[in-house]
Order: sequence, then structure tokens, then C-alpha cells
Amino acid sequence: MAKSKFLTDIRQFMRLNGYSIRTENTYIYWIRFYIRFHRLRHPTELGAEHVVMFLSFLSNKRDVSINTQKVALNSLAFLYNKYLNQPLGDLGFTYATKPQRLPTVISSNDVGKILNCMNPRDRLIFSLLFGSGLRISECMRLRLKDLDFEHGSLSVHDGKGNKDRTTILPVSLKPLCDEFVQSAIKIQQKDNTEGVGPSMPRALGRKYTHAYRQPAWMFLFPSATLCRHPLSGILCRHHLDASVARKALSKAVASSGILTKRITCHTFRHSFATELLRNGRDIRTVQELLGHSDVATTQIYTHVLGQHFAGTTSPLDYLQ
Repeated sequence: MAKSKFLTDIRQFMRLNGYSIRTENTYIYWIRFYIRFHRLRHPTELGAEHVVMFLSFLSNKRDVSINTQKVALNSLAFLYNKYLNQPLGDLGFTYATKPQRLPTVISSNDVGKILNCMNPRDRLIFSLLFGSGLRISECMRLRLKDLDFEHGSLSVHDGKGNKDRTTILPVSLKPLCDEFVQSAIKIQQKDNTEGVGPSMPRALGRKYTHAYRQPAWMFLFPSATLCRHPLSGILCRHHLDASVARKALSKAVASSGILTKRITCHTFRHSFATELLRNGRDIRTVQELLGHSDVATTQIYTHVLGQHFAGTTSPLDYLQ
């Protein structure tokens, strides 16, 4: 199945239509899973009822989350609606329900404790997550051109949903950022002498053949080794893998002595939002900085702060 012509053709179709590598791999995974579930029957022999059957299996037998069900459905909707041109129509499928869980957040004081247990590179990474509200994947993909200390802004490209946005850049990070900018440029210059450079987005490498020599396109956090570009096969230097940051965080949290909370990379983004709201920032501003399409997504942080019951006093506090 891994090398089937059908899946290869789907990959090619996605690349021609500008889908990201992550989306491509995700969709292929679920399409492959769907075909195997139906005992290798070709999707053209299947229809909407088979899609519902598969989604029900994921919900009832695999107990997957609602988000996972949505990703699986999006993958199959792409397969039928876009690739096979056989629209599924209204499936009438209802997602499993689950209680809404509040995000884990930590205080600025705890953030400081964790940052103090990190080396300069990891401290800069997690300072950007907390100071700019970035996702870890967005931080890893930062290029030198995305930093604008003059205006205190940071550009995020191809974020969740392939959306671009601008967020705030803490001016206090400039000295540390400058160190890593200079380090990245040195790595790029050494690579350039060997005819290689940073991996370029989509078709830009072909359109601007010498762009890899421009410091603006260098990653702020470059990988330690060279690799082959997954699409072009060109030897290049990619950005640092997110797993490196996750391992560093795990060690730093253990060293900080914070034992009562489960802290992940995304915790710093959640904490960014709650700190802004706590300091009186407008929720629409926070929504824009986070890149949320719907303000309802941002409003969950008001629940974390307890603002949804602001002014309400516990009856226990009335006891004399």
C-alpha cells in the first residue's frame, strides 16, 4: 500500500495544488487507513455510507477524539470531493461528544523558572512561544526576515490552516536574537561555499534560484545537519526539529521543580493569551495575535481566568 500508484498519484495531485507536506502526509495516512479498513477495496467502489461506517469505527472502537475524527473526515472529503470528483454530500454524521477541557496555563513566575533551566537556544525558543504566542512548529520555521525589532513585530507564515499573521515580538529578546541571527548567518555562509543553503518554501527555490544565499531566508533555528528536500530532492539545511525543543522542555521542567502541572510546548502559547487578558488586553486583539478564526476559540481563556464568573463570591466567604 505504501508504494501504490493510487496513493502516489494522490500525492502528486496534492503537490500540484500546493498542499503542505504535513497535510499531504496526514491525508495519505487516513486514506490508506480507510482503504485497509474496507479490505483494500478501491475508494471508487465505496461511497458516503462507507465513510460513515469508517468514522463510526474510529469513534466507537478506537475512541479517538473529535479533532481526530474531523481530520479523518477532511482527508476523505478531499479524496472524494477534490481528487475523485465524487462529492460525498451530507453524511449526516454526528461527532462524538466530550467535555470541554480547559487549557493548562502557568504563571510568568513559573515561566521564568523554566527558562532559567535552559541553555540560550532553548531559552530563546520558549521565550518566543510565551512572548509572541507561537505554536512550536511556527517557531521552528522562523526565518531571519520574519523578525522586525524596529516595529516590535514578528511574521508567521503558513500557520495553522495555512494562514499568515503578524504578532508581537518582545524587544527584550533582541540581544539574544542577535546572537542567534549572527550564528545562523555564519552557518549559511559556510553552506553557501558548498553550494547549499536553507530549504526554500514551495516553488520559490526554482523561481529565485539564488535566494538560498540571502541571509533573509536563513532559519533562525537551523538543523545541525544537511538533508534532502522532501519535494525537490535538493541537498539543503532544514530547520530544527520540534522534538529537540520538546526534550529540552521536559528536562527543564524537571529541573525547575514544577511538579503539579503537565507542561507542554503549547502551554506557553496558552499562558501568553491568559497573561494578555489578565493585563486588560481586548479579547479581539488576543484573537488576532493568536490567529484564531473565531473569537469563541479565544474566549476559552476567559474561563481559565475565571472571568466568566467575575464578581461572584463563594458562599463560604460569607461565614463569620
